[in-house]
Amino acid sequence: MDTNETKDTMDASQKLQAIFEEQRRAFLKYGPPTLGSRKIALTRLEEEILLYKNEIALAISSDFGHRSYHETLMTEIFVCIKSIHHTKKHLKRWMKPQRQPVPWFCRPGKAKIHHQPLGVVGIMSPWNYPFQLCLGPMIAALSAGNRILLKPSGRMPETGKIIDKIISKVFERHEVAVVSGPGINDAFIQLPFNHLLYTGSSRIGKKVMRAASENLTPVTLELGGCSPVIVAEDYPLQKAVNSILTGKLFNAGQTCISANHAFVHHSKMDRFVEHAVKAIKKMYPTALDNADFTNIVSKERYDNLRFLIEDAKSKGATIIQPHEKELLQSNKRKILPTIITHTTPDMQVMKEEIFGPILPIVSYNSIYDVIENIEHHQRPLALYCFTNNQETMDTILRSTTSGGACINDTLLHFIQDDLPFGGVGHSGMGRYHGRYGFETFSNAKGVFYQSRVNIMGVLRPPYGRLFKTVMDFFIGK
Repeated sequence: MDTNETKDTMDASQKLQAIFEEQRRAFLKYGPPTLGSRKIALTRLEEEILLYKNEIALAISSDFGHRSYHETLMTEIFVCIKSIHHTKKHLKRWMKPQRQPVPWFCRPGKAKIHHQPLGVVGIMSPWNYPFQLCLGPMIAALSAGNRILLKPSGRMPETGKIIDKIISKVFERHEVAVVSGPGINDAFIQLPFNHLLYTGSSRIGKKVMRAASENLTPVTLELGGCSPVIVAEDYPLQKAVNSILTGKLFNAGQTCISANHAFVHHSKMDRFVEHAVKAIKKMYPTALDNADFTNIVSKERYDNLRFLIEDAKSKGATIIQPHEKELLQSNKRKILPTIITHTTPDMQVMKEEIFGPILPIVSYNSIYDVIENIEHHQRPLALYCFTNNQETMDTILRSTTSGGACINDTLLHFIQDDLPFGGVGHSGMGRYHGRYGFETFSNAKGVFYQSRVNIMGVLRPPYGRLFKTVMDFFIGK
């Protein structure tokens, strides 16, 4: 690290420490916010998101070089608004102490779980959905009553500005604050948060976890994973293709839960490709000059995706690009929708998370071969299965481990507020969304309420005959 980087880190650390201490003092001074104040904050946040929705879309598009307005509206604005509505509707019930069963020998005492805010929470968001994956976890942390430090992706400077603008209008700095700038990442993860949520790559996730361990800070890591999709023999092929490609090409494949590769029965490979070509041309009559088709976020990512295609081609794969002729007429930072067949395990495209509009196809003979293949790799963030056969469905769900799963569609498990979202193993740890987010950012404190009349008196020393009689009864002697 050179002198300038060291200075940036020191400056960022001092600035962050000041904000962190301000939030911690405010939490200790004012205590947990009321149900009413939490709902008011969420309502004001919703109003500002709706007020600035077009500005949000423009900022994200600027950072990407081009981002589909409709996709931003759907995944950034709608998902956040939906989450706010769900939270406000159920927050009173979530906050209410939950009564728990009491063993007979402790009755008539009572037991309850009280959820209390943890304190100051840190949230680090990624670049691929820079608004929703910043504010989504924040909504959960806010519902639990915490103070929050937000660190938007450094790759998305314009989006970071609009996030800061909205947050500054709704919250005081001691409630929620947005931080950014040189050297901020290292300083951020070293703060002694009461909880830290990071969304991004596994490589950085390991670094976050190491830093958090120094402060014994609990972490939620939402990472990536090579999410497979399985097309069983019984399922209508065209329906499967339409769903798979809708999810795969959304945001030009730059979605952590998009299908990374597809397993297709060997007897249906040719038909799958035919349907895929037709589906791509229907969804995107053109690609490079199509406002609905999003840019690759950076030249580095663009070059890597080009390499994956060329590497597969050099090792014997067949590359199918329905818009191939457009390459001659544009130098835009877009990767054409690409299908790759005749794949082999030594191809780089089969070894890493693609994060682009490239779909490798793997031929299989038996569903059990597919299960064995999936289970011999790192556990994915999502798994998709297309089948109407209940036995096949149950076998796949029972025999594979993934963060989440979706049957006969893709991506849609993410927007279910009553389902937990998160990874497992290398694809992450911890859960959020809806009540699961509220619980992640809360301390579930177990409380026992002793009754006025109880038997504890006979269980205290000096121990005598009555104690022995009662204990023999308890033990069942």
